[in-house]
Amino acid sequence: MTDPGTHPGTDPAPSATTARERLTAVRAEVAKAVVGQDAAVSGLLVALLCRGHVLLEGVPGTAKTLLVRSLAAALQVESRRVQFTPDLMPGDLTGSMILDPRAGDLVFRPGPVFTDLLLADEINRTPPKTQAALLEAMEEGQVTVDGVTHRLPDPYLVAATQNPLEYEGTYPLPEAQLDRFLLKVVLPVPEREQEIEILRRHADGFDPRDVAAAGVRAVAGPDDILAARRAVAAVQVAPEVAAYVVDLARATRATPSLSAGVSPRGATALLRTARAWAWLSGRDFVTPDDVKLLAHATLAHRLGLRPEAELEGTRVESVLAAAIAGVPVPR
Repeated sequence: MTDPGTHPGTDPAPSATTARERLTAVRAEVAKAVVGQDAAVSGLLVALLCRGHVLLEGVPGTAKTLLVRSLAAALQVESRRVQFTPDLMPGDLTGSMILDPRAGDLVFRPGPVFTDLLLADEINRTPPKTQAALLEAMEEGQVTVDGVTHRLPDPYLVAATQNPLEYEGTYPLPEAQLDRFLLKVVLPVPEREQEIEILRRHADGFDPRDVAAAGVRAVAGPDDILAARRAVAAVQVAPEVAAYVVDLARATRATPSLSAGVSPRGATALLRTARAWAWLSGRDFVTPDDVKLLAHATLAHRLGLRPEAELEGTRVESVLAAAIAGVPVPR
Protein backbone atom coordinates (compact mmCIF):
# COMPACT_ATOMS: atom_id res chain seq x y z
CA MET A 1 0.00 0.00 0.00
CA THR A 2 1.21 3.51 -0.74
CA ASP A 3 2.72 5.34 2.22
CA PRO A 4 0.00 7.74 3.40
CA GLY A 5 2.55 10.39 4.17
CA THR A 6 3.91 10.73 0.65
CA HIS A 7 1.13 12.41 -1.29
CA PRO A 8 1.61 16.06 -2.25
CA GLY A 9 0.51 18.72 0.19
CA THR A 10 -0.21 16.35 3.06
CA ASP A 11 0.26 17.24 6.69
CA PRO A 12 0.35 14.91 9.70
CA ALA A 13 -3.22 15.71 10.75
CA PRO A 14 -5.22 17.64 8.15
CA SER A 15 -8.18 19.60 9.47
CA ALA A 16 -11.72 18.62 8.51
CA THR A 17 -11.96 21.68 6.26
CA THR A 18 -8.71 20.82 4.49
CA ALA A 19 -9.80 17.21 4.07
CA ARG A 20 -13.12 18.30 2.55
CA GLU A 21 -11.38 20.65 0.11
CA ARG A 22 -8.99 17.92 -1.00
CA LEU A 23 -11.69 15.26 -1.39
CA THR A 24 -13.86 17.71 -3.33
CA ALA A 25 -10.89 18.31 -5.65
CA VAL A 26 -10.76 14.56 -6.34
CA ARG A 27 -13.91 14.88 -8.48
CA ALA A 28 -12.21 17.37 -10.81
CA GLU A 29 -9.12 15.18 -11.12
CA VAL A 30 -11.12 12.07 -12.02
CA ALA A 31 -13.07 14.11 -14.58
CA LYS A 32 -9.81 14.65 -16.46
CA ALA A 33 -9.93 10.97 -17.43
CA VAL A 34 -13.60 10.00 -17.03
CA VAL A 35 -16.42 11.93 -18.69
CA GLY A 36 -19.95 12.09 -17.32
CA GLN A 37 -19.74 9.83 -14.26
CA ASP A 38 -19.77 12.41 -11.47
CA ALA A 39 -22.46 10.52 -9.52
CA ALA A 40 -20.31 7.39 -9.49
CA VAL A 41 -17.30 9.34 -8.21
CA SER A 42 -19.43 10.84 -5.45
CA GLY A 43 -20.75 7.39 -4.55
CA LEU A 44 -17.24 5.97 -4.25
CA LEU A 45 -16.15 8.88 -2.04
CA VAL A 46 -19.21 8.41 0.19
CA ALA A 47 -18.42 4.70 0.50
CA LEU A 48 -14.81 5.45 1.45
CA LEU A 49 -15.95 7.81 4.18
CA CYS A 50 -18.42 5.20 5.49
CA ARG A 51 -15.96 2.26 5.28
CA GLY A 52 -18.37 0.72 2.79
CA HIS A 53 -18.26 -0.89 -0.64
CA VAL A 54 -19.89 -0.16 -3.99
CA LEU A 55 -21.59 -2.29 -6.63
CA LEU A 56 -21.11 -0.63 -10.03
CA GLU A 57 -23.62 -1.65 -12.68
CA GLY A 58 -23.19 -0.65 -16.30
CA VAL A 59 -22.84 -2.01 -19.80
CA PRO A 60 -19.29 -2.67 -21.07
CA GLY A 61 -17.47 0.46 -22.12
CA THR A 62 -18.84 2.88 -19.52
CA ALA A 63 -15.38 3.44 -17.96
CA LYS A 64 -15.80 1.36 -14.79
CA THR A 65 -12.15 0.26 -14.73
CA LEU A 66 -10.88 3.71 -15.71
CA LEU A 67 -13.04 5.25 -12.98
CA VAL A 68 -11.47 3.17 -10.20
CA ARG A 69 -7.93 3.62 -11.52
CA SER A 70 -8.40 7.39 -11.80
CA LEU A 71 -9.84 7.60 -8.29
CA ALA A 72 -6.88 5.64 -6.91
CA ALA A 73 -4.47 8.01 -8.67
CA ALA A 74 -6.24 11.11 -7.31
CA LEU A 75 -6.15 9.67 -3.78
CA GLN A 76 -2.64 8.22 -4.25
CA VAL A 77 -3.60 4.78 -3.00
CA GLU A 78 -2.98 1.36 -4.50
CA SER A 79 -5.58 -0.31 -6.71
CA ARG A 80 -5.82 -3.75 -8.27
CA ARG A 81 -8.23 -5.34 -10.70
CA VAL A 82 -9.43 -8.94 -10.61
CA GLN A 83 -11.38 -10.43 -13.52
CA PHE A 84 -13.93 -12.77 -11.96
CA THR A 85 -14.35 -15.97 -13.98
CA PRO A 86 -16.08 -19.33 -13.40
CA ASP A 87 -12.76 -20.99 -12.52
CA LEU A 88 -11.55 -18.33 -10.06
CA MET A 89 -10.84 -19.96 -6.71
CA PRO A 90 -11.06 -18.28 -3.26
CA GLY A 91 -7.30 -18.63 -2.80
CA ASP A 92 -6.71 -16.78 -6.07
CA LEU A 93 -8.42 -13.82 -4.44
CA THR A 94 -7.41 -13.89 -0.79
CA GLY A 95 -4.00 -15.52 -1.07
CA SER A 96 -2.67 -18.90 -0.03
CA MET A 97 0.10 -20.73 1.79
CA ILE A 98 3.09 -21.60 -0.38
CA LEU A 99 6.36 -23.38 0.30
CA ASP A 100 9.32 -21.08 0.76
CA PRO A 101 12.29 -23.17 -0.47
CA ARG A 102 14.78 -20.97 1.36
CA ALA A 103 13.11 -21.33 4.74
CA GLY A 104 11.75 -24.80 4.06
CA ASP A 105 8.41 -23.78 5.52
CA LEU A 106 4.97 -22.60 4.42
CA VAL A 107 4.51 -18.85 4.15
CA PHE A 108 1.46 -16.76 3.32
CA ARG A 109 1.40 -15.15 -0.12
CA PRO A 110 -1.18 -12.31 -0.12
CA GLY A 111 -3.70 -12.27 -2.95
CA PRO A 112 -4.95 -9.25 -4.92
CA VAL A 113 -7.54 -8.52 -2.22
CA PHE A 114 -4.67 -6.90 -0.27
CA THR A 115 -4.93 -3.43 -1.79
CA ASP A 116 -6.69 -0.14 -1.07
CA LEU A 117 -9.17 -0.08 -3.96
CA LEU A 118 -10.11 -3.49 -5.34
CA LEU A 119 -11.95 -3.62 -8.65
CA ALA A 120 -13.85 -6.92 -8.70
CA ASP A 121 -14.75 -7.02 -12.37
CA GLU A 122 -17.93 -8.95 -13.29
CA ILE A 123 -18.30 -10.37 -9.82
CA ASN A 124 -21.42 -12.30 -10.83
CA ARG A 125 -19.41 -14.50 -13.23
CA THR A 126 -17.71 -16.46 -10.46
CA PRO A 127 -19.33 -19.20 -8.32
CA PRO A 128 -20.83 -18.41 -4.88
CA LYS A 129 -17.86 -20.02 -3.09
CA THR A 130 -15.50 -17.41 -4.48
CA GLN A 131 -18.03 -14.62 -4.08
CA ALA A 132 -18.28 -15.60 -0.41
CA ALA A 133 -14.51 -15.25 -0.04
CA LEU A 134 -15.05 -11.50 -0.31
CA LEU A 135 -17.60 -11.41 2.52
CA GLU A 136 -15.09 -11.47 5.38
CA ALA A 137 -12.87 -8.96 3.61
CA MET A 138 -15.76 -6.57 3.00
CA GLU A 139 -17.38 -6.90 6.42
CA GLU A 140 -14.40 -7.37 8.74
CA GLY A 141 -11.50 -5.80 6.84
CA GLN A 142 -9.53 -9.04 7.10
CA VAL A 143 -9.11 -12.49 5.59
CA THR A 144 -8.45 -15.78 7.36
CA VAL A 145 -6.26 -18.42 5.71
CA ASP A 146 -5.40 -21.69 7.46
CA GLY A 147 -6.73 -20.31 10.73
CA VAL A 148 -4.54 -17.21 10.64
CA THR A 149 -6.16 -13.78 10.31
CA HIS A 150 -4.52 -11.15 8.10
CA ARG A 151 -5.62 -7.52 8.29
CA LEU A 152 -6.36 -5.60 5.12
CA PRO A 153 -5.11 -2.07 4.42
CA ASP A 154 -7.03 0.98 5.58
CA PRO A 155 -8.61 2.62 3.64
CA TYR A 156 -10.08 -0.39 1.90
CA LEU A 157 -12.87 -0.37 -0.68
CA VAL A 158 -14.29 -3.04 -2.99
CA ALA A 159 -15.81 -1.72 -6.21
CA ALA A 160 -17.52 -4.70 -7.83
CA THR A 161 -18.98 -4.50 -11.32
CA GLN A 162 -21.71 -6.39 -13.08
CA ASN A 163 -23.23 -6.21 -16.56
CA PRO A 164 -27.03 -5.66 -16.45
CA LEU A 165 -27.56 -7.16 -19.91
CA GLU A 166 -25.86 -10.57 -19.96
CA TYR A 167 -27.07 -13.21 -17.51
CA GLU A 168 -26.03 -16.42 -19.26
CA GLY A 169 -23.28 -18.14 -17.30
CA THR A 170 -23.62 -15.83 -14.30
CA TYR A 171 -24.24 -16.49 -10.62
CA PRO A 172 -26.62 -13.89 -9.15
CA LEU A 173 -25.26 -12.37 -5.96
CA PRO A 174 -27.01 -13.78 -2.88
CA GLU A 175 -28.92 -11.39 -0.64
CA ALA A 176 -26.28 -11.72 2.11
CA GLN A 177 -23.60 -10.41 -0.22
CA LEU A 178 -25.75 -7.70 -1.79
CA ASP A 179 -26.43 -6.44 1.72
CA ARG A 180 -22.66 -5.98 2.23
CA PHE A 181 -22.55 -3.35 -0.50
CA LEU A 182 -23.24 0.05 0.96
CA LEU A 183 -24.26 1.50 -2.41
CA LYS A 184 -25.27 0.34 -5.84
CA VAL A 185 -24.35 2.90 -8.48
CA VAL A 186 -25.63 2.62 -12.03
CA LEU A 187 -23.24 4.01 -14.65
CA PRO A 188 -25.34 5.38 -17.52
CA VAL A 189 -24.31 5.55 -21.15
CA PRO A 190 -22.99 9.11 -21.64
CA GLU A 191 -25.19 11.81 -23.12
CA ARG A 192 -24.53 12.87 -26.71
CA GLU A 193 -22.35 15.86 -25.82
CA GLN A 194 -20.42 13.80 -23.30
CA GLU A 195 -19.81 11.07 -25.86
CA ILE A 196 -18.55 13.66 -28.35
CA GLU A 197 -16.11 14.84 -25.67
CA ILE A 198 -14.93 11.25 -25.13
CA LEU A 199 -14.26 10.82 -28.84
CA ARG A 200 -12.47 14.17 -29.00
CA ARG A 201 -10.14 13.10 -26.20
CA HIS A 202 -9.37 9.81 -27.91
CA ALA A 203 -8.75 11.62 -31.20
CA ASP A 204 -6.26 13.81 -29.35
CA GLY A 205 -4.36 10.72 -28.19
CA PHE A 206 -5.95 9.91 -24.82
CA ASP A 207 -4.81 6.50 -23.53
CA PRO A 208 -7.20 5.05 -20.91
CA ARG A 209 -4.34 2.87 -19.61
CA ASP A 210 -2.28 5.95 -18.67
CA VAL A 211 -4.24 8.18 -16.30
CA ALA A 212 -1.11 10.18 -15.48
CA ALA A 213 -0.89 11.30 -19.11
CA ALA A 214 -4.46 12.57 -18.81
CA GLY A 215 -3.29 14.92 -16.09
CA VAL A 216 -4.78 13.09 -13.12
CA ARG A 217 -2.67 13.96 -10.08
CA ALA A 218 -2.80 13.14 -6.39
CA VAL A 219 -4.77 15.84 -4.56
CA ALA A 220 -5.71 13.87 -1.41
CA GLY A 221 -4.56 10.82 0.49
CA PRO A 222 -5.30 8.35 3.27
CA ASP A 223 -4.73 11.00 5.97
CA ASP A 224 -7.50 13.08 4.45
CA ILE A 225 -9.86 10.09 4.37
CA LEU A 226 -9.20 9.38 8.05
CA ALA A 227 -9.73 13.03 9.01
CA ALA A 228 -12.93 13.09 6.96
CA ARG A 229 -14.24 9.96 8.68
CA ARG A 230 -13.76 11.59 12.07
CA ALA A 231 -15.63 14.67 10.88
CA VAL A 232 -18.48 12.61 9.41
CA ALA A 233 -18.90 10.84 12.76
CA ALA A 234 -19.60 14.24 14.32
CA VAL A 235 -22.35 15.19 11.85
CA GLN A 236 -25.58 15.78 13.78
CA VAL A 237 -28.76 13.80 13.12
CA ALA A 238 -31.99 15.30 14.46
CA PRO A 239 -34.50 12.86 15.98
CA GLU A 240 -36.98 13.76 13.24
CA VAL A 241 -34.49 12.83 10.52
CA ALA A 242 -33.66 9.52 12.22
CA ALA A 243 -37.38 8.78 12.45
CA TYR A 244 -37.74 9.63 8.75
CA VAL A 245 -35.09 7.02 7.87
CA VAL A 246 -36.91 4.41 9.96
CA ASP A 247 -40.26 5.30 8.37
CA LEU A 248 -38.77 4.86 4.88
CA ALA A 249 -37.46 1.42 5.81
CA ARG A 250 -40.78 0.39 7.35
CA ALA A 251 -42.67 1.63 4.28
CA THR A 252 -40.74 -0.84 2.10
CA ARG A 253 -41.61 -3.68 4.48
CA ALA A 254 -45.30 -2.88 4.10
CA THR A 255 -45.19 -2.81 0.28
CA PRO A 256 -47.08 -5.82 -1.20
CA SER A 257 -44.88 -5.97 -4.33
CA LEU A 258 -41.74 -6.66 -2.28
CA SER A 259 -40.83 -10.05 -0.88
CA ALA A 260 -38.49 -8.41 1.62
CA GLY A 261 -38.22 -4.81 2.69
CA VAL A 262 -35.23 -2.89 3.98
CA SER A 263 -33.62 -4.46 7.06
CA PRO A 264 -32.33 -2.47 10.05
CA ARG A 265 -28.87 -2.84 8.47
CA GLY A 266 -30.19 -1.03 5.39
CA ALA A 267 -31.67 1.75 7.52
CA THR A 268 -28.36 2.31 9.31
CA ALA A 269 -26.58 2.27 5.93
CA LEU A 270 -28.88 5.02 4.66
CA LEU A 271 -28.16 7.13 7.72
CA ARG A 272 -24.40 6.64 7.27
CA THR A 273 -24.44 7.65 3.62
CA ALA A 274 -26.63 10.68 4.34
CA ARG A 275 -24.17 11.86 7.01
CA ALA A 276 -21.22 11.48 4.66
CA TRP A 277 -23.02 13.38 1.89
CA ALA A 278 -24.05 16.15 4.30
CA TRP A 279 -20.41 16.57 5.35
CA LEU A 280 -19.16 16.58 1.74
CA SER A 281 -21.79 19.25 1.04
CA GLY A 282 -20.32 21.46 3.76
CA ARG A 283 -22.86 20.89 6.53
CA ASP A 284 -22.55 19.42 10.02
CA PHE A 285 -26.16 18.20 10.11
CA VAL A 286 -28.30 15.86 7.99
CA THR A 287 -31.40 17.08 6.17
CA PRO A 288 -34.31 14.99 4.83
CA ASP A 289 -33.11 15.91 1.34
CA ASP A 290 -29.79 14.16 2.05
CA VAL A 291 -31.72 11.04 3.00
CA LYS A 292 -33.92 11.16 -0.12
CA LEU A 293 -30.91 11.78 -2.38
CA LEU A 294 -29.09 8.67 -1.14
CA ALA A 295 -32.14 6.43 -0.68
CA HIS A 296 -32.20 4.78 -4.10
CA ALA A 297 -28.46 4.05 -4.28
CA THR A 298 -28.43 2.75 -0.69
CA LEU A 299 -31.67 0.76 -0.59
CA ALA A 300 -32.74 -0.46 -4.06
CA HIS A 301 -30.28 -3.38 -4.27
CA ARG A 302 -31.45 -4.64 -0.85
CA LEU A 303 -35.03 -5.13 -2.04
CA GLY A 304 -36.54 -8.20 -3.71
CA LEU A 305 -39.70 -8.36 -5.81
CA ARG A 306 -42.37 -10.98 -5.39
CA PRO A 307 -42.55 -13.40 -8.37
CA GLU A 308 -45.95 -12.09 -9.46
CA ALA A 309 -44.65 -8.52 -9.45
CA GLU A 310 -41.69 -9.56 -11.61
CA LEU A 311 -44.04 -11.23 -14.10
CA GLU A 312 -45.97 -8.00 -14.37
CA GLY A 313 -42.77 -6.14 -15.27
CA THR A 314 -42.61 -4.18 -12.04
CA ARG A 315 -39.24 -2.57 -11.29
CA VAL A 316 -37.73 -2.27 -7.84
CA GLU A 317 -36.81 1.36 -8.50
CA SER A 318 -40.42 2.36 -9.19
CA VAL A 319 -41.68 0.49 -6.11
CA LEU A 320 -39.07 2.20 -3.94
CA ALA A 321 -39.93 5.60 -5.43
CA ALA A 322 -43.60 5.06 -4.58
CA ALA A 323 -42.72 4.01 -1.02
CA ILE A 324 -40.57 7.11 -0.53
CA ALA A 325 -43.28 9.36 -1.94
CA GLY A 326 -45.76 7.96 0.58
CA VAL A 327 -43.71 8.90 3.65
CA PRO A 328 -44.24 12.45 4.99
CA VAL A 329 -41.06 14.53 4.94
CA PRO A 330 -40.24 16.13 8.31
CA ARG A 331 -39.68 19.87 8.45
